[in-house]
Amino acid sequence: MGIFIKVLFYVSGFIIFWAMIGYPVSLKLIGKCYKSRKLEKDYNHQPTVTVMVVAHNEEKVILEKLNNILELDYPQDKIEILVASDNSTDQTNNIVKEFIKKHPERKIRLYEVKARKGKTNAQNEAQKTVTTEYLVMTDANSMLDRNAVKELMAAFTSDDIAYVCGRLSIVNREASDVSSAEAGYWDSDLATREIEGRIQTITAGNGALYACRNSEYHDFDPIQCHDAAMPLYYALKGKRAICNHDAVAYEKAGEVIEDEFKRKVRMNRTILMAILPDIRILNVFKYKWFSYFYFGHRTCRYLLWIAHLIVLLSNALLLANSKFYLLTFTGQLLFYLISLIGTVTRTKNKYVSLIYYYTVTIIAQWFGVYNIVTGRAKPFWEKAESTR
Repeated sequence: MGIFIKVLFYVSGFIIFWAMIGYPVSLKLIGKCYKSRKLEKDYNHQPTVTVMVVAHNEEKVILEKLNNILELDYPQDKIEILVASDNSTDQTNNIVKEFIKKHPERKIRLYEVKARKGKTNAQNEAQKTVTTEYLVMTDANSMLDRNAVKELMAAFTSDDIAYVCGRLSIVNREASDVSSAEAGYWDSDLATREIEGRIQTITAGNGALYACRNSEYHDFDPIQCHDAAMPLYYALKGKRAICNHDAVAYEKAGEVIEDEFKRKVRMNRTILMAILPDIRILNVFKYKWFSYFYFGHRTCRYLLWIAHLIVLLSNALLLANSKFYLLTFTGQLLFYLISLIGTVTRTKNKYVSLIYYYTVTIIAQWFGVYNIVTGRAKPFWEKAESTR
């Protein structure tokens, strides 16, 4: 029994270490072996494109978003705008219709989803009306750099590249400790994705800005989100999902922990399935680096919720064995105490805020698991007001 508990302790500890430290460090070292491999671009590649914006009750930002798209540096005769309104009940649809009337010279359409079933379902429905070669998808509250679409299209330099995502830039990182922590997370994750894409393929994108060939679009289950599902889908088909960080989308992060927590709970609505969504991922001989990437970047991260619980409980049962276990248990208690201090005081201390933010992320995973087990996981998303 003692050996079994030790195995639980060390395996759980390894998962936490590998997810947060081991994998990012190892990837940087591996990336140095591929430093000569650069992202290829062809700016002459300017196919027909539909920019799809999915919106549910986005009256506060939809007009700014539409004006933002009109400013994109891309041939007007090759770009269309499609707003997929997921059963909006505010003024979103009326604002879009009025905008279309004011710009008859541009190809702008509104697709109204009759029954609200979530973002992915809205994308599935609206895509069936698209006739352009490529599909660019972006969120209503994400403002695009003028060259965003041009950069995305330039990265499709070969048939094996099926998906390209841009870089999400947090514009309010200094607004609060919450937005600062989120921006810090993105900085780290973007660096990881850049190396993954340069070597072979990324394991996840972001909903702010990404593109795929219209002919290769896949209808995912509405409970899934493209961020996680698309790169995986293409990777298992032998295609590449990459990132071009010169294609930039600007967005506000949640400025209050309540908004950011709800967003993370929503992101974890498929966490159990995402731990190992397809057994084929384990075939390192076929999928090569992707198997390694997914285990380190996804599987281990999606196991953090249970790994933290097991490492704490098993550590408690091993206290009498040696001073080492007393030290590790004390360290864990201190970690959670600091997080509690961050919760109560909302201190601006950088290190306390990071520990607090990380703990909230783990708790959000637990809520995600709870929602799945109880059947409460839904494909809907509620916008965070502090991001608008």
